[in-house]
Amino acid sequence: MIELDNVAYSYGGAELFSSLNLALAPGSFHFLTGPSGAGKTTLLKLCYGALIATGGQVRLFGQDARTLDRDAVALSRRKIGVVHQDCQFLDHLTVAENIALPLTVSGRSVQASDVTDLLGWVGLTQQANQLPPELSGGERQRAALARAVIMSPEVILADEPTGNVDWEMSQRLLALLVELNKMGKTVLIATHDLSLIRTAKSQVSARVLRLKDRKLQLAGADL
Repeated sequence: MIELDNVAYSYGGAELFSSLNLALAPGSFHFLTGPSGAGKTTLLKLCYGALIATGGQVRLFGQDARTLDRDAVALSRRKIGVVHQDCQFLDHLTVAENIALPLTVSGRSVQASDVTDLLGWVGLTQQANQLPPELSGGERQRAALARAVIMSPEVILADEPTGNVDWEMSQRLLALLVELNKMGKTVLIATHDLSLIRTAKSQVSARVLRLKDRKLQLAGADL
């Protein structure tokens, strides 16, 4: 699905990481951890085509990301749902309209029942007609997750999805991501929260990767 083969990435003349290999197989669940500045967000951006590797090869659904034009990248992105750490919404649109926006932008028809079902799944039925500034941090993250899966993507990439919420809300978000994985979705979560990782490993078979010192390593039993 998404494969990184001997990938390197340099920024501002400095190499962020090198010789990086990763394969996100269908239905797999991965955590990506590591110190701040190690390049976790950059790695996620390589996985959905927002950045191009400066070395090695990134393959998105079998295609070399370096050879894809803008339209081809957009088509690949429809198979990838991204939950950003700092989730942005259009404040003049309701929560329901924001969640449906990827469908609108892609020219696909919006079924009100699908949006309603998705709002119910993330527990935001009562907030459907609110505007984004009225939401709490946890509600914003759940809305971001709903928006990320509205296109029924095959892969979910989440960048610190629980970084700005309390423990109870982080557990709710984790439960939703685990549920997606059990539905066959591939999930990759970048996080600093080792407690969240430990909790998840009791619920799902998760591979834990650590990005450190410019390398990607399989985390040990210390987690």
